[in-house]
Amino acid sequence: MREPGGTALSRVVLASNNAGKLREFDAMLGAAGIALVPQGELGVPEAEEPHATFVENALAKARHAARLTSLPALADDSGLCVRALGGEPGVYSARYAQRAVGGEKSDAANNAHLIERLSGQADRRGYYFCVLVLVRHADDPEPLIAEGRWHGEILEAPRGGNGFGYDPYFFVPELQASAAELDPEVKNARSHRAIALAALLNRLREER
Repeated sequence: MREPGGTALSRVVLASNNAGKLREFDAMLGAAGIALVPQGELGVPEAEEPHATFVENALAKARHAARLTSLPALADDSGLCVRALGGEPGVYSARYAQRAVGGEKSDAANNAHLIERLSGQADRRGYYFCVLVLVRHADDPEPLIAEGRWHGEILEAPRGGNGFGYDPYFFVPELQASAAELDPEVKNARSHRAIALAALLNRLREER
């Protein structure tokens, strides 16, 4: 894979320290010949995510990682959006419970808070949303941006031991399984990140 101007885009810093995201992106990008290096291995601290939109947060994270490493950088901002909650937890998905009740950031706390907020709600529809941003350098004036949505419903009780985040509670009707019950290969072919990444790779191919 090559950037505009003919530079090989083979080593990219992932602007995340989330092990689950790294596993998913590694699996999906390896076939395209792109090696991901998590920012933590290069001593890059996490960027602030002060923005109200997924795309602004992803762009801020990508530029931050690229600036500190002088490498192309890939960032995502993703979250769960639930219809009955007006789109919550949205951009605050990773720290949903922390924002509401304090304490440490954790998947277990976020899931517990989500289920509590949905108590008594008949409409349990929601979707995972992902925005990917790739910058070739920190001041890239034309970042590549792609997005993906994965629709489902929120379960009352968790199912499955795979995945991370809200996956045990995210039920995919067409597969009759939660995201946490899916084999990684199946999830990586259908998820919001898979949809966004496919669009991003198509953009890169167009620029070859």
